[in-house]
This record gives sequence, structure tokens and C-alpha cells, in this order.
Amino acid sequence: MSVMSKEQIKQDERSLIIFLILFNIALAGLAAIFIPGNLSAHEQSTTDPIRLSLAGVHLSQIAFGVLGTLIVTSEYGTGMIRATFAAVPHRRLVLAGKAIVFATTALIVGIASCFAAYATFEAFLSGDRLRSSIGDPGVVRAITGGGLYLVVLGLLGLGLGTILRSSTGAIATLFALLFVPSILLTLMPQAWRTTIGPFVPMQAGSQIFVATHHEPDNLGAWTGLGVFSLYAAAALTLGFVLINRRDT
Repeated sequence: MSVMSKEQIKQDERSLIIFLILFNIALAGLAAIFIPGNLSAHEQSTTDPIRLSLAGVHLSQIAFGVLGTLIVTSEYGTGMIRATFAAVPHRRLVLAGKAIVFATTALIVGIASCFAAYATFEAFLSGDRLRSSIGDPGVVRAITGGGLYLVVLGLLGLGLGTILRSSTGAIATLFALLFVPSILLTLMPQAWRTTIGPFVPMQAGSQIFVATHHEPDNLGAWTGLGVFSLYAAAALTLGFVLINRRDT
């Protein structure tokens, strides 16, 4: 890969990060302006305003997942991975370095964008019904949890990218893990949905940014994030095993 093309990839990644921050903030502002007025009194009383302010997380998770996979697969796709391994023969050290750099960046960007989205949501609210305070129980945990969820999701993508070494395959697998189980659950009997549902990746992980109105059938906030983290840990572990057993 040429220096120019490598720099272009880095520039694209920076542009995506900036877009994610702006997107989360903009969507929070739009949610504060348009949604409260369309909710009935009952709906307002049962709506989690923190989760509403973090609505952008549900879409930005796609970008974080893609970015996580591309951290590895972009080098495989261009053949640059050979030069990387030639420069640093300890392949697991390379993967660990990529994971640490990505996790650190994603943590800063994810948490900062979630706090900015919350602040924007509060600023644009016209009434007091959905208003909350940063000091209310569960608020800081939920906002921080939104960022943590994005980090874990990105690491899951990174692990899948290491296993499959293909951007298309890794991204397709990641989205399948996120969305297909939730779709299949709707076709299952209620008893199965109650038993299996809380443990599917996205449903388990998203509990961390629920501040109020937690549904009793779902896992707790930290338990759900722990289960979601196990999926990422399994993918990364398999990636660490396979990276030393392949020619490239």
C-alpha cells in the first residue's frame, strides 16, 4: 500500500469519527424538539429520557462496528499486513496493539459523544416532563454505558475481522449477530423469548444505557454489558489463536 493510500484510510477514519460525534449530537437535538410533543401523558411517564437522548447510539453502532473490522481487514485487503508482520514478527503483539489503540479511541469518542448528546437533548427540551439531571440515579452510568457499548461492539468487529480477514465477511457476520437473533426471537414462543432473549448480543449490551423503566425480563445493566463483552472476548480470543496459525 502506498503512503498516500494509507494516509487516506486514516483520514477516512478520522472523518467517520467526527461524523459519529456530530450525528449523535444532532439526533439528540432533533429528538428533544420533535418527540416529546407527540407523546401522550402515559407515554411520557414510561419513556426513558436518557435512552431517548442516546438514540444516536443505535445507528452509530453500525459505524463503530465497521470501523472495528476495518482496523484489521483493510490491511488484509491491500496486502499491507505482510509488511506489518515483517516489521513486527510477533503477530499477537500487533493485534493487541490494534485492539488497545482502537479501544482507547473508541472509548473517548463514544463517551464524549454520549455526554454531548445528553447535554444537547436537555438544552433543546421545551418542557419539564422528560427533563432529568446528571445527578439523578443511573444517569451517569447510562451515558457512560452508551460509550462502553460502542467500544465493546467495535472490539467484537475487530475480532471478527481478524478471524475472517475479509471486510465484507466480517461486517456481514457482525450485523447478523446483532440483528438476526432479535428477528428470530419474534418467531419463537413466549417462553423461549423470555429465556433466550436477554442473552442475545444487542439486547444484552443495550441494557447498560437504560437509566429508568428497566424491564424485569431483561438482564441488569452491568450483567448485560458483561454478557455482551463475552461475545467480543470470544471473537478476540479466537482471533489471537488464529493469527499465529496462518501464513498471513
